[in-house]
Amino acid sequence: MSIKATSVRGVTALLKAGAKGQHAAGNGLYLKVNGENKGSWFFRYKVDGKTSRMGLGSTDAVTLADARQMAADQRALLAKGIDPLAHRNAQDEAIKAETITFDQVAADYIEAQSSSWTNAKHAQQWANTLATYASPVIGHLAPADVTTEHILKILNPIWNTKKETASRVRNRIELILNAAKARKLRTGENVAAWRGHLDLLLANHKKNDRRHHPALPWPQVSQLWVSMGDANDTSSIALKLTMLTALRTSEVLGAQWSEFDLEAAVWTVPAERMKAKKEHRVPLSSAVLDLLATIPRTESGLLFEGRTTGKPVSNMTMLMKIRRMDETKYEQDRMGWRDEKGQTITPHGFRSTFRDWAAETTAYENIVVEQALAHTIGNAVEAAYRRGDLLERRRELMEAWGEYVTRPAGSNVIQLRKEA
Repeated sequence: MSIKATSVRGVTALLKAGAKGQHAAGNGLYLKVNGENKGSWFFRYKVDGKTSRMGLGSTDAVTLADARQMAADQRALLAKGIDPLAHRNAQDEAIKAETITFDQVAADYIEAQSSSWTNAKHAQQWANTLATYASPVIGHLAPADVTTEHILKILNPIWNTKKETASRVRNRIELILNAAKARKLRTGENVAAWRGHLDLLLANHKKNDRRHHPALPWPQVSQLWVSMGDANDTSSIALKLTMLTALRTSEVLGAQWSEFDLEAAVWTVPAERMKAKKEHRVPLSSAVLDLLATIPRTESGLLFEGRTTGKPVSNMTMLMKIRRMDETKYEQDRMGWRDEKGQTITPHGFRSTFRDWAAETTAYENIVVEQALAHTIGNAVEAAYRRGDLLERRRELMEAWGEYVTRPAGSNVIQLRKEA
C-alpha cells in the first residue's frame, strides 16, 4: 500500500523516508519531497490552458492544514477569475513600494546616472539639493505617497527667492518620481511635473525672465581691466582670458595648451567641452596672445591647474575673485563692480558685456557676433547660408574687442563703428 500525502501521518512518513518527488495532497495541493525530512508545498492550477505552480512554503513552517487552507484561498481567487500567482506578485510589489522611500529611490537614481554626467561634482550637487530641500518633507515617504501638497510645501518657501535652485529641485524630484514609476513604485501622473500641473499653481519665472547673469556695462570694462593691473594669479589671468574671448567659464578653465595653435593664432575648443557639443575655433587677438605668454606651462598641459594635479581649478575661482574686487571697490566708492540693477557682476556676464558692446559700437553683422559667442544659429534659413564659422570676420571683431578692453581707463580714444 503506497503512502499518500492526504493525511498528517502520510506526510510525516513521506518526509521521514525521503521519498523524493511530487505527491498529490488533493484539490491541486502537492507535497514536494527533496530529501529526508526536507519538503515544501505548492499549488498547481490552470489559467487559459496554461499550468502554473505557486509555492506555499516549507513543511517546516507550513502544516498540512495550513497548506490546505492556502490552497483553498487560491481556488477562491480562481473562481473570481483572478490568477493567484499574479495576485500575490501584485501584493508583494505593493508591500515593496511601501517600504522603499523617496530617499532610497533618489540614491539609486543618482548612482545609476552619475557615470553619464560629465561634471564629477554633479552627483554631489544632486545629493545636496535633495537633502536640503526635498528629504525633510518627503525623504521618508514611499514614492506612491508623495502628493502635490508635498511638492508645494518643498517649493513654496524658495520659489520666488531662490528661483534657479527651486527650478532644479523641482526638476530633480520629477525625474526621481519618473524613475519610481518605471520601477512600479508609484502610478498615475507625476506630481512634480511642470507643464499642465505645477505651472497652474506656481509663478512662471521663465516666461518673461531668462536666466540672469549680472553683467558689467560695457563702458566700464576697460576700467575693470586696468584695476586688475599686472596681477598674475590664476584667478586674475583666467578672468582676463574670459573677458577677452567671451567664452563660458567652464570652457576657459578647462583649456589645455594642446588646443592652441599660437602661430595661426587659433584656439580650438573641442566639442566635448562646448555647451552645444560642437567644436569651436576662437581667433586669438593680440591681447590674448600677450596674455598667454605670461602663463607658465604645467606637466598636465592645463592652463589653469588646481591643487590636484591634472585637474583644473574650481569654477568658483573667478567668481570669488570678482566678489573680492567688488567688496574692495564698494568700500571705496559705494558702487563696486555691479550691473545696472546693483547686482555684483559674474564672469559669465562678460558675454553679455561683449554682446552689448558689439551691438552698440560696431557694425558687425549679428551672425558674426553670434558665432563669436558660439551660439547655435536659430534661424534655419540663415544657418543654411552660413555654413562656415566666419573665422576671419570674427578675428577682426575680437581684435577690436581686445583693443577696447585693454585700452587705458579714461582714454580719449573713441571706438569707431567699423563698416561691415
